[in-house]
Amino acid sequence: MCGITGWISYDRDLRNEVPALDAMTETMACRGPDDRGTWVEGPAALGHRRLAIIDLAGGRQPMTADTPDGTVALVYSGEAYNFTELRCELTGLGHRFSTDSDTEVVLRAYLAWGERLAERLNGMFAFAVWDGRHDKLVMVRDRMGIKPFYYAPTSDGVLFGSEPKAILANQLMRARVGLDGLRELFAMVKTPGHAVWDGMCEVEPGTVVTVDRQGLHRRVYWQLETRPQPDDRDASIATVRSLLEDIVRRQLVADVPRCTLLSGGLDSSAMTALAARQLAEQGEKVRSFAVDFAGQTDHFVADDLRSTPDTPFVHDVARSSGTEHQDIVLDARALADLDVRAKVIRARDLPMGFGDMDASLYLLFQAIRGHSTVALSGESADEVFGGYVQFFDEEARRADTFPWLVSFRQHFGDDSEILRPRLTEALNLGAYVADSYRRAVSGIRRLEGESDFEYRMRRICYLHLTRFVRILLDRKDRMSMAVGLEVRVPYCDHRLVDYVYNSPWSVKSFDGREKSLLREATADLIPKSVYDRLKSPYPSTQDPGYAVALQEQARDLLTRPSHPVFDLVDRERVHQVAHRDTPQITQPSRRGLERTLDLALWLDLYKPEISLN
Repeated sequence: MCGITGWISYDRDLRNEVPALDAMTETMACRGPDDRGTWVEGPAALGHRRLAIIDLAGGRQPMTADTPDGTVALVYSGEAYNFTELRCELTGLGHRFSTDSDTEVVLRAYLAWGERLAERLNGMFAFAVWDGRHDKLVMVRDRMGIKPFYYAPTSDGVLFGSEPKAILANQLMRARVGLDGLRELFAMVKTPGHAVWDGMCEVEPGTVVTVDRQGLHRRVYWQLETRPQPDDRDASIATVRSLLEDIVRRQLVADVPRCTLLSGGLDSSAMTALAARQLAEQGEKVRSFAVDFAGQTDHFVADDLRSTPDTPFVHDVARSSGTEHQDIVLDARALADLDVRAKVIRARDLPMGFGDMDASLYLLFQAIRGHSTVALSGESADEVFGGYVQFFDEEARRADTFPWLVSFRQHFGDDSEILRPRLTEALNLGAYVADSYRRAVSGIRRLEGESDFEYRMRRICYLHLTRFVRILLDRKDRMSMAVGLEVRVPYCDHRLVDYVYNSPWSVKSFDGREKSLLREATADLIPKSVYDRLKSPYPSTQDPGYAVALQEQARDLLTRPSHPVFDLVDRERVHQVAHRDTPQITQPSRRGLERTLDLALWLDLYKPEISLN
């Protein structure tokens, strides 16, 4: 796992721009604390920061291959879980390897198959190949968008990087956000290809972007497609179990210490149990980690989202699977710490407003990194198998909008509660979201004979797998890579995603519960307590001390009335919440403070030019 960056400029010799490349590369230091490398030749400059996972000594980058017609150079981030099979195939074609790394397999695969290697890879990846034989750059991103990848076209080429900060470090790029970027920031719809920053784009999941002297070209090599799925319940359960066994076995491969993220929910418990059984065959134990908040289990108060605390279920799984388990317990002071908030914003490059849920994830990963370099996560199982409350809420099912927005507004309100009325009017988020929704559902094919209800549920599944999951995958990647931890997501294996997506909802939820297929496929592995447990989202602190800290920070911000955040946020509304009795702070009010504080710190750190025209 690594950070990549680069600059292609057909009108200049980039050997004269090494300091600029170095500056771009160093922004990725957190993603790759183990090594750095750069490579420059004519119009191409590539930078790499490495987190060593496989072949610790031999996987240095940029990695090059000399051919009679020119040099081919690669910068690669991610993991190809089928690299062993590909290596055997390439060896049979006459390729010779000097390392044991998956990076060299990807490089040789490009030499053998060109950009069509993308279809052959199973994994999470974002990589760029400079093909000196044809003076072109080839950028490839994995099917689900697990690894981030950004680029910015220039007048004579392109800038690219794992994160926006790498591109923003180049003198050609202005740190500017316009109305459309703000709409994307506040709408929570994750438009494919949108990067918020003006002039910047994402390489979309499942896409190859090629840059040559004629310009920029895109090719989609994978997308979620509707096809008939004839398997009955029993066959579907068996197939899911078989796929999970293979996926987890592949994703446990590493030359560094591994662990699992364990929340006590079905997703992470099933994954941890599978990993524990497989490693036991090799005489090893799984290490597992969970986040908890000081006093939360003893003083837990059930609400509409979370009916039970995580920790008792976490400990049930740890005992059942025999893991070496550790709880990472955080207090309100750590969650509200301004330095932690700054690290979260630098990691994400944007003020996402997830508050204590981002802070706790960052602190969890930071603690884990002291013990392990690779962690397996249950992320995306809710999107794949249908686990969220909105899959079962009739209002969300019927709404002609993104279903998570219905649930989110019910529990957290929306940003119009804190934004200045003039900005709210200019953003017109209702129209933006409606237009985004129409585009999102326009490509969904309906099966012949599919009932109205099944088609409605197909649309909801599709939206979660092509929009919502990318919000959470980006969050997971940024928080983990900010501390040099590689987090793998077994439930994002495209074979599993494709299979379950095309299972009818009547099979996905055959007993009327969430994630029925996953529950039955792993029923023999998990404790009964977890089998029976209702879905509970990622935890959030209930400590009133956290809200008190937010209010104190907001009151401090209010002493600076000229701060640019008040060009975006209604100062009077912030004042009202900041001076309210703490027990009266609702979830929407608390989130409003978190969003305001994030925006203010982002403006301080990045000093973006905000255009409201």
